[in-house]
Amino acid sequence: MSAESMPDPGTPGETGTTSPRDRAGRLSRTPRSGRRKALLVAVWTAVGIAVLGGSGVGYLYLKLNGNLKSIDLNSLLGTDRPVDVDNGSQDILVLGSDSRSGGNRKLGGGKDDGTARSDTAMIVHMYEGHRKAAVVSIPRDTLVDRPGCTGTDGTEHPAATGTMFNSAYTTGGASCAVKTVESMTGIRMDHYVEVDFSGFEKLVDELGGVRLTTTEDIDDPDSHLKLAAGEHTLDGAQALGLVRTRHGVGDGSDLGRIQLQQAFVKALADRVADIGVLTSPKKLYDLADTATGAVTTDSDLGSVRNLASFAGGLKDVGSAGMTTVTMPVRSDPADPNRVLVDEDRARRLWEALRADRAVPKSVTEGTAQGDAEGVVGSG
Repeated sequence: MSAESMPDPGTPGETGTTSPRDRAGRLSRTPRSGRRKALLVAVWTAVGIAVLGGSGVGYLYLKLNGNLKSIDLNSLLGTDRPVDVDNGSQDILVLGSDSRSGGNRKLGGGKDDGTARSDTAMIVHMYEGHRKAAVVSIPRDTLVDRPGCTGTDGTEHPAATGTMFNSAYTTGGASCAVKTVESMTGIRMDHYVEVDFSGFEKLVDELGGVRLTTTEDIDDPDSHLKLAAGEHTLDGAQALGLVRTRHGVGDGSDLGRIQLQQAFVKALADRVADIGVLTSPKKLYDLADTATGAVTTDSDLGSVRNLASFAGGLKDVGSAGMTTVTMPVRSDPADPNRVLVDEDRARRLWEALRADRAVPKSVTEGTAQGDAEGVVGSG
């Protein structure tokens, strides 16, 4: 799909405008080397559990339950949080993590230094009825004010101003990341889902690959991805390379990489919607085993029963019911490798989601964009 034919964000499930985007707001940023984190669309990985339904009993249930890792975010975040709006919608913070240990060391391309990082963040807003969703990507290089927070290990971290968004996770883990997102948006996160590099790759393989089409050749030795323009069924390694690539296509910016990630989210959502055609009990179990081993959740989702129930409410969201946008940002005049929140447009975005309304088209008009839109579409 070309950039000219990509619909602008609007009412989920409806066709937006097809006029060309204004390119004046696009960033010209200096490509740079370093770690590139995968887009880890962990919300949809959990759907693999839902297909087991009530069959997860006995040993299999205990095995899957034992795979799960959870964090008691409610106790860490305390009571100083946005109001929990009861309008039938749900908001989930989805993070991609890289612990630099185990299987992630090879995939991340760095040494095992004992740290954990998250460079990919999405707010998934499930509209009332859970058949449509808005997915908002938060650029990792956005400079934000991080509130004081209690880290996942119980350590107190003082507030900091003008820090990169992804430093919140590095500082205090999931709890500080959630606290920062809630402070930025004024939206209470109902759930938290995190998945790592190796889990993402395994899940795509268990799904049998993800189909998509590239309109340009992609060749990026840094992310180990080489694709000719055309239709592809990506395996796990290729999918990981696609969502990590920055220099293989577009302008080399993180905003361009986000555009590729958002296109992949839609392709993955369509693939997950096909899970129902799988009839092999072993295939279903392997998928659930991979999904539960890949994710870390808030404690409310920390059991197979709860996670399956939650995932069952997401499995009907395909690409047609999904709006993907990037949090409105503008270039930082002091540093071309950083961006600042476009406060007016961001405020309108968060207000719409709090009220369970469609993302206004005006939110992304004139805001900074990457240069990779339309390179990847559903296969």
